[in-house]
Amino acid sequence: MNFSNFLLMRHEILLLAIILILLIGEIFIRVEKKSSIIHLAIFLFGIHTVIGFFTIEERSLFGGMFRTNTMIHFFKNVLNIGVLILLLQSADWLKAKIFSENKGSEFFILLFSSLLGMYFMMSSGDFLMFYLGLELSTLPVAALAAFETAKRISSEAGIKLILSAALASGVSLFGISMLYATSGSIYFDSITELITSSNLTLLGMVLFFAGLAFKISLVPFHFWTADVYEGAPISIASYLSVISKGAAVFILMILLFTVLKPLMHVWDNMVYVIAIATMFMGNLFALRQQNMKRFLAFSSIAQAGFILLGLITGSQLGTATIVYFVMIYIFSNLAAFGVVQAISLQTGKEKMNDYEGLYRTNPNLSLIMMLALFSLAGIPPLAGFFGKFFLFTAAASKGYYLLVFLAVVNVTISLYYYLLVVRAMFLRKSENPIPYFKNTLYMRLGLIIAFVGILVIGLYSPLYDYIYQLSSVFN
Repeated sequence: MNFSNFLLMRHEILLLAIILILLIGEIFIRVEKKSSIIHLAIFLFGIHTVIGFFTIEERSLFGGMFRTNTMIHFFKNVLNIGVLILLLQSADWLKAKIFSENKGSEFFILLFSSLLGMYFMMSSGDFLMFYLGLELSTLPVAALAAFETAKRISSEAGIKLILSAALASGVSLFGISMLYATSGSIYFDSITELITSSNLTLLGMVLFFAGLAFKISLVPFHFWTADVYEGAPISIASYLSVISKGAAVFILMILLFTVLKPLMHVWDNMVYVIAIATMFMGNLFALRQQNMKRFLAFSSIAQAGFILLGLITGSQLGTATIVYFVMIYIFSNLAAFGVVQAISLQTGKEKMNDYEGLYRTNPNLSLIMMLALFSLAGIPPLAGFFGKFFLFTAAASKGYYLLVFLAVVNVTISLYYYLLVVRAMFLRKSENPIPYFKNTLYMRLGLIIAFVGILVIGLYSPLYDYIYQLSSVFN
């Protein structure tokens, strides 16, 4: 591998180097100073995130198995920012709960290994690289979901996730084998030229779609989501909701818009039905939730339904709106999960009723949570409004007016249950409210970055124009 190839794979190679450095640190750092690994991991990943913003050329490696372009490079950077925020928000929890059990290094190694798998999955040029990346991105998260071994509910979350992921992986692999049987190739470019509308091809496409729909939590592949989010540590629930889902949406978009574009007359109807079912199922079940992690789980299911409005267009506008919306969703959801994590770490409370009177004791956290929920609901002038507006515009441009109308209905439903949390924080009083507490530097920094992202992304219009220009590589 020459130096130019090293630059082409710098995301992957640098992240692998960080994993190896952390492994060495785990061996040589003394037990009483193991918590310093938190600072080392955040520092190294921060450098990795900054380096990722240097430009990269559009090329492929290993006979077309690995490829990159400006849009893939941009989305990896978006995921890096999301993971960096998550690491900042997780530092207190790791120091208080995990390093005391002498297993904190494993958290970073597993998390970065999963992110490495997502890198390979997004840069894949054939189904072999895609499947290897898919497995590498999934298996470490199952271990992370069961990371709090002292809690039975965490172990259950890990078991549910690994069993569900194994089933989804098998279904997806079976679909890939059918696509290979009909096209005679596993390379994306070749399949696009050879693919036909035979029954075997259509069945393979449906099974392959089902495997990725599991990672995105699309109905009817969403049943694992609420239980796993509730049982897993909040940091891992946040990772599944934001980073894992974002990467899965991105690769599904690439494959539908390129490899499976000749079958669009089939999969657009499938996406249409699933979008409606996912929006309604997520929003209606969110209405009855009291646990904040389950609440945000069903909220994330509903948001996945909105993403499908851009997916159904199969156009450059759809590509740009999906990437733009996912970026906004990352900042909004991380802000909400960050507040939940801060409160849970200090008080152990995770119920919606526990948030009553929060504004009187912790006004800053209440403000961040309100803005995050309003952004998820699509209230102007926050970033979430512009994200949903562009998604609706993309769907309407293709004549899906009924779908847009139903999406607007779901926005109204979502606004109601998001307001339940806001009402509890600002309007309700509690005899035993959450006491005032001060977050550490890392948690404050993570919340501030997410807060700024919610405010700035929606108002900085050139960013959407930039994403729109990048999206031309897939259309």
